[in-house]
Amino acid sequence: MQFRDLKKQYEVLKKDIDQNIQSVCLTSHYISGPEVSKLEEKLAEYVGVKHCITCANGTDALTLSLKAWGIGKGDAVFVPDFTFFSSGECPASLGATCFFVDVDKNTYNMDSKKLEEAIKKVIAEGKYIPKVVVTVDLFGLPADYDAIKPICQKYNLLLLEDGAQGFGGAIRGKKNCSFGDIATTSFFPAKPLGCYGDGGAIFTNNDDWAALIRSYAVHGKAGDDKYNNIRLGLNSRLDTMQAAILLVKLEAFKNYEVDDVNKVAQLYNKALKERGLDKRLVLPEIQEDYLSSWAQYTVQLPKKMDRSKVQALMKEKGIPTMVYYMKPMHSQGAFAGTDSANADCPVTNELCKRVLSLPMHPYMTEEMVFEVVDGLAQIL
Repeated sequence: MQFRDLKKQYEVLKKDIDQNIQSVCLTSHYISGPEVSKLEEKLAEYVGVKHCITCANGTDALTLSLKAWGIGKGDAVFVPDFTFFSSGECPASLGATCFFVDVDKNTYNMDSKKLEEAIKKVIAEGKYIPKVVVTVDLFGLPADYDAIKPICQKYNLLLLEDGAQGFGGAIRGKKNCSFGDIATTSFFPAKPLGCYGDGGAIFTNNDDWAALIRSYAVHGKAGDDKYNNIRLGLNSRLDTMQAAILLVKLEAFKNYEVDDVNKVAQLYNKALKERGLDKRLVLPEIQEDYLSSWAQYTVQLPKKMDRSKVQALMKEKGIPTMVYYMKPMHSQGAFAGTDSANADCPVTNELCKRVLSLPMHPYMTEEMVFEVVDGLAQIL
């Protein structure tokens, strides 16, 4: 069994993917080919925003967005404590100071009450200027934008939506990557919409920011002239081959993969409850009117259970599992000795000890889901 079965997906989409790859090879237009701009148009249309700028990866997407806002030394950026490292790495690399915010114990996303507490504390201390809130649509589920956006407006903060895991999710039909002033996503192969290498994208309705991001993505170019450089930027682009692959995968994603992965999640919920495991595990919570793209199906094991032993026993049964994440952001060594390390995040501390992600992808069958659940039931 595969944790995320990319081979099965390729078998389903093989004809169209091979055709698009062959087309790129025949034109030899490997960089900035027409497939790139076509993909950007389709992504912007799907999300419902004016601009989409593709780039090399999701980490660069965050960095480019923050550079467009001029974020740097003396600025405070608020980031969930329970997330992948790049969410905090990017602002810190630009000289800003991250303040890590605890998350909701059931949704795993930023706790809006804790966010406002953190903002008030930074303002009261007066050492840093609050500038940006980075929300993360963790495991495919949109953050609590109904609560967080008004807080950003109240304190005049920019909202950067890290949708690396959340592409395809929605609230009342409004798509992830459309909630932030700027939003980003990742096309890492294991993401809900993934390519066959690295890739990322940035979304915004702001013309000036979009132009700045396009400049920063190509060595700070002036307009379309990459040999006239007016700012210090990056070399960050999505190559034509990845765009050609994503054009095929995006259609499948829109037409059935998001629906199918939600059916798999429902099967998991049903099977776990039938086995009575919902009494021992904490199952994922999806709020009313929310849609998840299910980058992960993550449960919480009972307190003090040996997670590594559970994983080892599942592996013996041929069932892969993963842990996202084992360490809070504020405990990462890169932030040791900085103000970022002074975070009080008890929920994150507990989640890092208990979370376990199960195999999850749109091509899972009912038999596969029950195999995973039966394996867990035998162990627990």
